[in-house]
Amino acid sequence: MTTRVTAPAPAPPRRAAGGRPPGAAVLPRLFAWAVLPVYLAGAVAYLVLDARLGGPGLDPAEAVPILGGFGLFAALGALLVLRRPHNAVGWLMASAALLVGVVPAGDAYAAWVMTTRGRPDALAVAGAWLQSWYWYAVLGLLFLYLPLLFPDGRLPSPRWWPVAVLPGAALGAICVLGMLTGSLSGQEVDYRIDNPIGVPGLAPVEELPVFAVLGIVLAAGIIGAVVSVVVRFRRSRGDERLQMTWFLFAVAPAVLAPLDGVLPLVSSAVFVWLLLALPVAIAVAVLKYRLEGIDVVLNRTLVYGTLTALVVGGYVLVVGYLGAVLRRDDDLLVSLVATGLVAVGFAPAHDRLQRGVNRLLYGRRTEPYAALSRLGERLESTLAPDDVLPAIVTTVRESLRLPYAAIVLGDGEPAVESGSPVPGTRSLPLLYRSEEVGELRLGLRPGETAFSAADRRLLSDLARQAGVAVSAVRLTADLRRSRERLVTAREEERRRLRRDLHDGLGAQLAGLTVQTGVLRTLIHRDPARAEALAGELRAELRTAIADVRRLVHDLRPPALDELGLVGALERLTERCSADGDGLRAGVEVDGELPPLPAAVEVAAYRIAQEALTNVVRHAAARTCTLRLAADDGELTVEVVDDGRGLPAELLPGVGMSSMRERAAETGGRCDVLPAPGSGTRVRARLPLSGGH
Repeated sequence: MTTRVTAPAPAPPRRAAGGRPPGAAVLPRLFAWAVLPVYLAGAVAYLVLDARLGGPGLDPAEAVPILGGFGLFAALGALLVLRRPHNAVGWLMASAALLVGVVPAGDAYAAWVMTTRGRPDALAVAGAWLQSWYWYAVLGLLFLYLPLLFPDGRLPSPRWWPVAVLPGAALGAICVLGMLTGSLSGQEVDYRIDNPIGVPGLAPVEELPVFAVLGIVLAAGIIGAVVSVVVRFRRSRGDERLQMTWFLFAVAPAVLAPLDGVLPLVSSAVFVWLLLALPVAIAVAVLKYRLEGIDVVLNRTLVYGTLTALVVGGYVLVVGYLGAVLRRDDDLLVSLVATGLVAVGFAPAHDRLQRGVNRLLYGRRTEPYAALSRLGERLESTLAPDDVLPAIVTTVRESLRLPYAAIVLGDGEPAVESGSPVPGTRSLPLLYRSEEVGELRLGLRPGETAFSAADRRLLSDLARQAGVAVSAVRLTADLRRSRERLVTAREEERRRLRRDLHDGLGAQLAGLTVQTGVLRTLIHRDPARAEALAGELRAELRTAIADVRRLVHDLRPPALDELGLVGALERLTERCSADGDGLRAGVEVDGELPPLPAAVEVAAYRIAQEALTNVVRHAAARTCTLRLAADDGELTVEVVDDGRGLPAELLPGVGMSSMRERAAETGGRCDVLPAPGSGTRVRARLPLSGGH
């Protein structure tokens, strides 16, 4: 017999997530990491060159919202490309931001070269050439394709292809005509540079007759893109509908963008609105509804977008202030001083922004110590026990930005709630000394299916601290109920004693009083009858004495006062051995018992008495051992037999309930468990302080 050995088949090439080869993710990653630095470099270069030219470009009121707003576009777009390269939304935003960051710097460089040298170099030609058409590309990216493809990077349906293609063709024609302009001119500074690839004599695209037709097609496409948002909104449900609501609110004014030639101020206002509202709307959608499931995108976007706005705004303000105060013509020195001041404040501003954004997005889950401290402070300031549980759920819900939080105790229903219940919930046990004292029920944020690792770590820490507080609340509630039961039991006992004394012993003594009067009369008249009556009186007195002893025994077993707890229990085991069929019962004491409170003695005696009675009646045991031990402030009473054990379905009877109630009255507990091997173990733990 031969064995054939087959060479293993070659392993298939490794593929990245999503089924693409590993190299397919390199380009998006490189692009994403380059977007924000390139944008910032272009913005700073533009500001420096504009200052060298005497400031013909943007004034501070325009520079801050435009450069800062597009910085937000750059940061958010880059992070979306990095984390979701298949989604076109990130590419659109990042590309538009790059154009706005780089091209104005190139135009300013061309203006500076033509002003200082009079002859353009290759970089100046490139900057002037990009300036001739880039703004139309930005318009199409942000006003046409971004609303058309939000939020998943795809068209609402195949029927929307004409809205994407026809205006896109018009946009492409406008850009191509701009690229072929015969003479390149500056935007802020009037210069002229021959276009090396241009058509001689071709006027700027805005002056061509065809521009009006192409502009109408582009404007119709922008209106169609806004309509597509409305269509998505009407078709969407749940969280997606709320996402589209924010986006529709941001892009709706875009329908006024084509009025640039009629109402320039309206068009400018629309542009500024979209520049600021659009990234904010996307951010809110990501924040509240976890669009694409990437919290880190929003975190870094808000941090670096806001930081970009602060850097640009700070630079502009410092340059303007120093230029006015120093009255220097050396713009380079002022720019260097402003750059140094901005650089000094960069790190502290970043740290403060990071902490603020973390708290805005995640609550205090990134600051577990702060969340724990806040819970501790609320619990310390809570005086009434009824306010402890509301303080816990409120702190947990606010710390993690949750829609709902509740604490469930024993009955399965929330004992206290904060927020409104949501369909998706998760539960976390609250433990104290390894015993479950409650349950923390938490609502998931919209769009989530589980808590993140950071959430779970913070919840675990909060649950440990909350478990102690919940246990204290439960003990307080148990104490309150125990006091109520104690008062009720005391009044019931008084009523029983009154009834027994009045109806039983009182009636007997009244009858004896009457009979003694008769006896006194008969002593002289009828001695024989008097002697018989005296015998009856003696028997009735013995019955009355037995009734008194029964009442006293019900209040406290006399054997405890006569023999002590150990002696009284030994007498009980002797009776069990006598009553049981071949049963041998005994008492074992671990060490010497300390002085016991009266209530603990009575509870231990009654529990042992009930357990021994059950052994005699039901266990069919050969041996039974009653053990006593006092340790760690508790008295342990344990009754172990080797009988038939517990039934498969244990239904607590009156005796078992009585044992547990007596243990609970002293603050302890009583458990009925299977004994090792066979038989039953009844174990009661009674706090030695519970009877004082």
